[in-house]
Amino acid sequence: MGSEGGKVRRGVVGALSLLAFAATAIVALPGIRAQRGMSVDPAARPLITQPVDVSRLITLTGNKRPEANARNDRGPVPDNLPMEHMLLQLRRPAERERALEQFIEQLHDRSSPNFHHWLSAQELGQRYGLAHRDLDAITRWLKAYGFAVNRTYPAGVTIDFSGTAGQVREAFHAEIHYLEKNGVRHIANMTDPRIPAALAPAIAGVVSLNNFMPHPMNRPRPGYTVSSSEQLVVPADLATIYNFTPLYKAGYSGQGQTIAIIQDSDAYNYPGDWDTFRSTFGLASAYPGGSLTQIHPGGCTDPGVIANTDAETAIDVEWSSAAAPNAAIELASCADTTTNFGGFIAMQNLLSSSPPPAIMSISFGDSETDLGASANAYIYSLYQQAVTEGVSVFVSAGDEGAAASDYNAQEAVYGINVSGFASTPFNVAVGGTDFGDAYAGTVNNYWSSTNTSDYGSALSYIPEIPWNDSCASLLIADYLKFSTTYGSGGLCNSSDASTFGLLTVTGGSGGPSGCATGTPATPEVVGGSCAGYPKPAWQSVFGNPRDGVRDLPDVSIFASNGEWGHYYPVCWSDTANGGASCSGTPDTWAGFGGTSVAAPIMAGIQALANQVAGARQGNPNPTYYSLASKEYGTAGSASCNSTLGNGAASSCIFYDVTQGDMDQPCTGSNNCYTPSGTYGVLSTSDTAYQPAYTTSTGWDFATGIGTVNAYNLAMAFNTSAATPTATSTPTSTPTATATPTATPTADALLRVKPLAIRFSPKVVLGTQGVTSPLRQFALLNPKNRAQNAPITIGSIASTDSEFQPSSNCNDQVLAAGGRCVVSLTFTPTSPGPHSAALIVPSNARNGTRSVAVRGLGRQGLLVYRPHLIRFGRVAVGTPSGPATVTLINSNPVPMGITGFSTTDSEYRVTPNCGATLDPGGTCQVTVTFTPESTGPHPAKLSIADNAAHSPQQVTLLGRGR
Repeated sequence: MGSEGGKVRRGVVGALSLLAFAATAIVALPGIRAQRGMSVDPAARPLITQPVDVSRLITLTGNKRPEANARNDRGPVPDNLPMEHMLLQLRRPAERERALEQFIEQLHDRSSPNFHHWLSAQELGQRYGLAHRDLDAITRWLKAYGFAVNRTYPAGVTIDFSGTAGQVREAFHAEIHYLEKNGVRHIANMTDPRIPAALAPAIAGVVSLNNFMPHPMNRPRPGYTVSSSEQLVVPADLATIYNFTPLYKAGYSGQGQTIAIIQDSDAYNYPGDWDTFRSTFGLASAYPGGSLTQIHPGGCTDPGVIANTDAETAIDVEWSSAAAPNAAIELASCADTTTNFGGFIAMQNLLSSSPPPAIMSISFGDSETDLGASANAYIYSLYQQAVTEGVSVFVSAGDEGAAASDYNAQEAVYGINVSGFASTPFNVAVGGTDFGDAYAGTVNNYWSSTNTSDYGSALSYIPEIPWNDSCASLLIADYLKFSTTYGSGGLCNSSDASTFGLLTVTGGSGGPSGCATGTPATPEVVGGSCAGYPKPAWQSVFGNPRDGVRDLPDVSIFASNGEWGHYYPVCWSDTANGGASCSGTPDTWAGFGGTSVAAPIMAGIQALANQVAGARQGNPNPTYYSLASKEYGTAGSASCNSTLGNGAASSCIFYDVTQGDMDQPCTGSNNCYTPSGTYGVLSTSDTAYQPAYTTSTGWDFATGIGTVNAYNLAMAFNTSAATPTATSTPTSTPTATATPTATPTADALLRVKPLAIRFSPKVVLGTQGVTSPLRQFALLNPKNRAQNAPITIGSIASTDSEFQPSSNCNDQVLAAGGRCVVSLTFTPTSPGPHSAALIVPSNARNGTRSVAVRGLGRQGLLVYRPHLIRFGRVAVGTPSGPATVTLINSNPVPMGITGFSTTDSEYRVTPNCGATLDPGGTCQVTVTFTPESTGPHPAKLSIADNAAHSPQQVTLLGRGR
C-alpha cells in the first residue's frame, strides 16, 4: 500500500506540473465568447491563476457531518470502496454571481425587458459559468488522482466524478470511516477535505463524502388524538376548503401543465395505487386528462421501490393530482449513490434537459447545520438554476417546528434551526396548518354529517391553526386544562403528555435561516461562524421581521396527521412496510400529514396559476409577497383573519392564521426555557418564555403569509406587480390604526431613521407598568436637486397602546430639508415580548411609513436573604432563638406580598411585612423552631407575592434532641 501510494503521489505531481503551466497561462487569455446573440457580461474571468502546489493546502470547511465523531466511529473503510457520483461544487467569479442575481431579479420584474426571458442550462453556463480553462484545470486535477470525471453539468458550476475511498484520501486528505448512528451503518469523512490553495478560488466544496440521506417530510396518522372526532380530508374537501371549485368550473384544472415530483424511489404498485386514488375520489371520471409517468431523467439508475420512502412517493403523486387533476404528474426518480441523494440527481438532470418541467415539488429535508456549507451551496445553486430556467420549486418547510435538527425526536436538544432544503431564496417553503374547529367546538359548522359520492363532507373554508402535535402547543394545553406548557406543573411534565403522545417534536416548521454558510461551534447547533441567507428583497410584508435573513415558511396548507381529528388518506398498498390495503373505504387506508403533503398541493395550485397566466413563472414568491402586502397593508386584514372561518371575506387571497403556535418540547440549554421540571419548551430565550414560534397578525414564523384561496390566487397572479412595497414589521395584534392622510401627492420621499427601535427590558407588576425612558426617531424630508417639495405628515399612531408616541410632527408640514422628532415610551402591562408598529401616514411619494418597535416586559424579582437557615440542635419542646429573613424590593414599583407559610408546624413565622413593599423598601420575617421530637426536621418557608418565581422559598434545617 505504501509503495502504491507513493506512485500515486509522484504521478499526481507530474500531472500537476503540466496543470500549473496551464494555470499560469490563463491570466493572459480573454473571457470565453458566448454563442452568437448571447451577450456575456461580465466576461468569464479565470480564477485559477497560480501554479498548483500540492504541498500548499487549504481546508474546505463545512464539508463534514456532525455524526462523524469518535462516539459513532467504527473504523476506516477499505481503500477500494467505490465512491460514485460525488459532486464538486464550484464558485463563480464574484462579478458573475452578482450579475446573475441581478438578472434573476429582472426575470421577475414586469418593468424589465428581461422579464420572463428564461435561459437554458447551456445559456446559463455560457453567460454566468466559470471560465472553461478553470473547468479544465479542475478536471485535470481530479483525473491526476485517478478519478473518473463523469460530466460537468452545463450550468458550469458542478462536476460529477467517481473514484474510491483511497483516492479521496489522497486527493482530499480526508479519511472515510464507517459510522453507526441509531443502529444504522453509514460512511462519512472524519475531517473536512483539503485541496491545493491555487484551486480554492474556484471550488466551494465537495457536496457529499457521506451517505446520510435527507428524510421525507411526512408523519403517519397517530394512534391517538386530542379530539376524538375525525374527518378525513379528501380531494373534494380540499377543493371546497381552499376554493378550487370555481377554477375547475372555469376550465382550469391543470391541462397542459406538468408537475415533476422529485424522488429517490419509484411508486409502489405503479400506477395501480394512483389510479385507485383518483377513481375512488372521482378524479378519474371528472378529469380524465390527468396522467402519471415514471421517469429516470438523464438515464440515471432506476431506484426501484424503496421501503418506506415509497410512502412519500405515493403522497406526492396522489395529492399533487388532487390539486391539479388534469395535469401531467411526472415522477422523476433516481437511485441514491454512495454519496448523493437520488432526488437531486433527478432534478439536476431535468434542469439539464430542454425545456425542464415548469414546476417541481420536493418533500425531503435536512437542517442547515447538518447539511454543512458545501451541501447548502449546492442546493442554493441548484434552485438558482431552476429559477433561471423558469422553474417554480416547492419544498416542504419541515415537520419539526423550529427544531429542524431534531427530526423524529421526543424533545428538541439542538435549538432553533431550519431545513437547508427549504431556506434558499429561490424556492417556495411550504409550511403546515391544522383546522381549528375541534378546538373551538365548531366541527358541526364546517362538516356535513353525510358524505357525497366522492366522500366529500367539508362545507366551507375552516378556521386554521398551526399544525402542532406536541405538548408545547398552547391550544392543546388549554384544551386539556393546563395553564402552562412548561414548568413542573405544565403539560409537558404531566402524565397527559405521555397518555396523548405529546412528547414529540412534530409540527409545521419555520424560523430564520441561521447556518446556510459557515460552521457551527457545536455540532448541529446554530453558532460559530454560521450565517443565514440574506433576506430577499421580495420578502417584505406586514409581520415579517427586519432580521436581515431569509425567513420560513412562505405559505402554508393543511398538513396535520390527525391530532385534532383531521388527516389525509393515501392509497399506499405496501402492507409489508406499513401501508394498508386500498380495497376498502378511504378511512381504512393509510393516513398521513406533514408538509410533504402541503408542498405538492401548493405545486398543484401554482400549476393552475400557470395555466391561467399561460406561462411558466419561475420563482412565484415575489408575486405571493406582493399580493400579500397589498392584502395586509400596514396593519393586517381583519376581514381575512382565518379565525373567521366561513365568515372571511370572499376576496381574500390569503387567510391570515392568527391563533396558536408551533412550539416544541425541549431539554438542555439551546433555546430551551425550563424554569422547572424535566421538559422545557423551545424559546428564543433560555431565561424567559418567548416561544418559538407563535402566530400573529400578518406574516409569522408559524405559517408565513398564511394559507390560500386557490381561485383568488390563480386569478390575481398574472396581474400582480412583481416587486412588493416595503411595509412595517410588527407581530402583535393591532389595537390602534393610523388613518393615512390621502393618496400620495407630494413628489418628495419621506425618510425615517431608524426604522426599528428596541427597548431594554423593563419591570412590570400586574397593571402597574413602569414607563421606559424616551426613545426617538426622526422624520426627514431631504432636500436635493430631484426632491424639493413639502410633505404633509398625518396623525402618528401605534398598533399597540403599550407603545405611545408623542410628537409635534402630527399634522405638520415638513418643508424640503426639514425634520421633526417623534418620542416614544414603552409601558408594558404584562411580562414577555411586545412588538408593534408606529404608523406614519403622509402624502409623500412613498406614502405611509412605519417603524418597528419591540420591548420586553419583565416580572419583578423579590430579593430575600438568607436562602438557608440552620437552627442546629434544639431541645424537644424548647423554642430556639429567633432567625430573621429580610425581604428587599429593588424594583421601581411596589411589590405585593400575600402570605407566609411553612411545611412544618414546628417552625413559627412572625412577619413584620405589610401587604405592599414599596420600591427600595425592606421588611423582616422572624422564624423560631420548637421541635416536637428528636432527629432532623427539614422544612420550607414560602413567601407568596406577585414577583417572578413566586413563591420564594427559604430552606429551614433544625434537629431535635
